[in-house]
Amino acid sequence: MGLTITPEDVDPSGVGFRDPAGGGVPEGGEGYSSGAAWKMVLRVFIENKLAIVGLGLIVLMVLFCFVGPLIYRTQQIFNNPALANKPPGPGHLLGTNPVGYDVLGRLMLGGQTSLEIGFAAAIIAVMIGVLWGAAAGLAGGIVDAVMMRIVDALLAIPFLFLLIVLGAIFTTSILELIVVIGLVAWLVPARLVRGETLSLRVREYVQAVNVMGGGTRRILFRHIIPNTVGTIVVNATFQVADAILYVATLSYLGLGVPPPATNWGHQLANGLSYVYAGYWWLIYPAGIAIIITVVAFNFVGDALRDALEVRLQSR
Repeated sequence: MGLTITPEDVDPSGVGFRDPAGGGVPEGGEGYSSGAAWKMVLRVFIENKLAIVGLGLIVLMVLFCFVGPLIYRTQQIFNNPALANKPPGPGHLLGTNPVGYDVLGRLMLGGQTSLEIGFAAAIIAVMIGVLWGAAAGLAGGIVDAVMMRIVDALLAIPFLFLLIVLGAIFTTSILELIVVIGLVAWLVPARLVRGETLSLRVREYVQAVNVMGGGTRRILFRHIIPNTVGTIVVNATFQVADAILYVATLSYLGLGVPPPATNWGHQLANGLSYVYAGYWWLIYPAGIAIIITVVAFNFVGDALRDALEVRLQSR
């Protein structure tokens, strides 16, 4: 005998449907619907020592870049040749650069630019990728094929080459770098979310909503995208790290933000000109800041991926 689904069977939370036999458990199990799986995710994440280290480093770096300038005040607008290339000392804890800027203050300013571009570009990339991938996977058929062939065609172009071309076309400001990196980096999350959508669209609770007349928009925004949040969050952490590296690469190639603005890649590129002069404070601080930040985001991303795998196994 077939199973009849009535309006009363649909779970009010919008994530599943009740068992008509009286179990009252949405698709995925009681633990998942009650939030127990998310508590398990948090517990697994906390147990990962590298994740805690990475999260702590990210918090420290954000405080260093955005709160540090309020404590350690420096002049970062006008050149001062009289202070050029001063070694680290009491007045300048990390010395000065060739135009007289305090290197520690410059490191904070450059970190602001790198983190702002990293976070903003990651948000743009994830938003576009999620919508594109979810729409393609839900539509299926010829629409899915065409949309994903566009993604494949763009992925076939070397990523760095595409960034260099776009960076040369557009004026290099913080806003333009955010847009350029975001419009290029959305391809990977699109493929990931599309794969998740192909699995989710055949679930019973999605089919139930479809049978009961729920529109495509409701299915997309109430059922498909919320259930891909694990994939989205994990990819977003890697997107931030990648965006910081892309900014550093473009700045190293001379396509970064114009002075007096700066970022870590620009500082690293300028410091390499003095590598044989023994001015180590012009090279190592920016390089170490890039490494610490990127590794920290990768630690957090790896831990989230492992923790969310536990959540998926509990569904």
